[in-house]
Amino acid sequence: MNCIIIDDESTARVIIEKLCENVAEINVVGQFSNAMQAIKYLNENTVDLIFLDIHMPDFSGFDFIKTLKHPPHIVVTTSDKEYALDAFEYDFIVDYLVKPITLDRFKKAVSKVEKASKKVALINPSKTSFDEKSAEDVLYVNIDRRLIKIDISGIYLIESKGDYINVKTEGKNYVVHSTLKKIESKLPTDLFLKIHRSFIINIKKIIDIEDNSVLIKKDVIPVSRSNRPELMKRLNLL
Repeated sequence: MNCIIIDDESTARVIIEKLCENVAEINVVGQFSNAMQAIKYLNENTVDLIFLDIHMPDFSGFDFIKTLKHPPHIVVTTSDKEYALDAFEYDFIVDYLVKPITLDRFKKAVSKVEKASKKVALINPSKTSFDEKSAEDVLYVNIDRRLIKIDISGIYLIESKGDYINVKTEGKNYVVHSTLKKIESKLPTDLFLKIHRSFIINIKKIIDIEDNSVLIKKDVIPVSRSNRPELMKRLNLL
């Protein structure tokens, strides 16, 4: 099983890695001192297991868990017993290890993960522990030092407002310190189009087009003269 270790204490990461070396079934592919680094890694890689510390600055283990769309198995590693009940509210949290962790207790946790993996395989053989397509389907935005996950398909409009952009989705709007150019590079070109220097739209969300504007939801967005030919080319015209 490929796993990563997330813990803000370097000594704790070394200890868990040493414990992993005593279990042939585990392969440590990454170590991270904070959750944001781990999220960036998981955007491009898949793992079977995460050893996760709960107490970390700025972004706690529980905050990290909430960003995972299709989480792998997780074993919590912490100095506090008080969060055990909260942790087991999540089906994918397989075990809760209180530091200092002994090798015997560690091996029991790994055994639980193996049993949980086999159970998932029996229920749905085609399902993996982490959605390999999730990195392409979601976008993370930094708001108040927290990474918020947004389903790309749910975005219908992005508007530039000075040093910020307003990302409008089916459920909520997000004001992010970024530029249209930067977010445009992260979006699938078959779905999104910049139709004005201040607007990017999801072309599948267009309701109506009239003269030099498009209607999406209740927003009327201008289409610049230079961008109109590309918009018309992308539409499935009868």
